[in-house]
Amino acid sequence: VPQSNVSFPMGGNCVVDKPKYDNGRVYINETQYFDNVPQTAWDFYIGGYQPAQKYLKDRKGRALTQEEVMNYENIITVLQETDKIMKEIG
Repeated sequence: VPQSNVSFPMGGNCVVDKPKYDNGRVYINETQYFDNVPQTAWDFYIGGYQPAQKYLKDRKGRALTQEEVMNYENIITVLQETDKIMKEIG
């Protein structure tokens, strides 16, 4: 897996409120967000699920750990690479 370009730049309590995508950012609450998230990764489906959205929705109402932040960054990177590979072979 290539190095992630996704970052989590804002300090705060890391509590997931209502995840939303806006212009390359995935907000977990009003002030904190993951930056450099492509729309294709946010919208990507595997089976009937959108992993980038489900991961955060499953953690709604609690604080993300540092490990979960890193996992999410990796999920976005893997979804990007998966989309790229699918387009190459499709």
